[in-house]
Amino acid sequence: MLDLELLNTLICVVDEGSFTRAGERVHRTQSTVSQQVRKLEALVGRPLLLRDRTGNQVSATEHGELLAQYARRLLALAQEAQDALASDVELTPVRIGVPEDFDARRMSAMLSGFVKAKPGVRLETIAGMSTDLQRKLAAGEIELALVKREPGSGECLASWPESLVWVQGADVEASEEPVDQPIPLALFPQGCVYRQRAIRSLDKAQRRWRIAFGSHSLTGIQAAVSSGLGISVLPTTAVLPEHRLCPGLPDLPPTELALVTSGGVLNALQQALVEFLRAEVKA
Repeated sequence: MLDLELLNTLICVVDEGSFTRAGERVHRTQSTVSQQVRKLEALVGRPLLLRDRTGNQVSATEHGELLAQYARRLLALAQEAQDALASDVELTPVRIGVPEDFDARRMSAMLSGFVKAKPGVRLETIAGMSTDLQRKLAAGEIELALVKREPGSGECLASWPESLVWVQGADVEASEEPVDQPIPLALFPQGCVYRQRAIRSLDKAQRRWRIAFGSHSLTGIQAAVSSGLGISVLPTTAVLPEHRLCPGLPDLPPTELALVTSGGVLNALQQALVEFLRAEVKA
């Protein structure tokens, strides 16, 4: 059986990259932390940490990273069990991932509405890029996720098309630069379908481009466009009053917002969230 205390120590060492700083978090001496990690390594029969030449910094091996992922889930489940036993009210967790490139206010309002409608639910929301959310689904860290993707690129519980447009700041003067000058772009990170749409369409049209601004946040991209740092590809629902459409750029095929699951059987509250989102996102 894996000892939760040893697993917690491993996570702290992996996060801090140091036995000393990990010891401060678990209120143990450096030597005790090191002993606990060695005990865990003996238990699993694998080296879990690599130490540098000075011995001051440590990093996880491949097996250490793998075990740390499981350890986080085991500790979260143990805490969930403690919370459930300590509470007089039955709280059923519902874990969902939401895309960072989605309107945060709109998403927060929707999820808040679900919690009000279902006071016995404990909603756990994780924000991330759609590619990261897909990995969390596969790892069992969440049961549901809203993801941005290519239309029809897999099974889903519900889907909604997203119309995309090129946008720039409303107060930005129309560029008089030659067509062969690189277009400054404000884009999301690698893996974002909006980024792929922008780059592929410009490459296909043989238009030069450069990354002028990058952000994981929809708010950050919207602000960069508004201030004139660059132009971007956004869904029509994310276009602000201080934006205007960019003429003369390639047409953009639509993307898709999809509600997907990890593949397991959904309980009643998870299914209720699915039905709630189907209605709210459509509206």
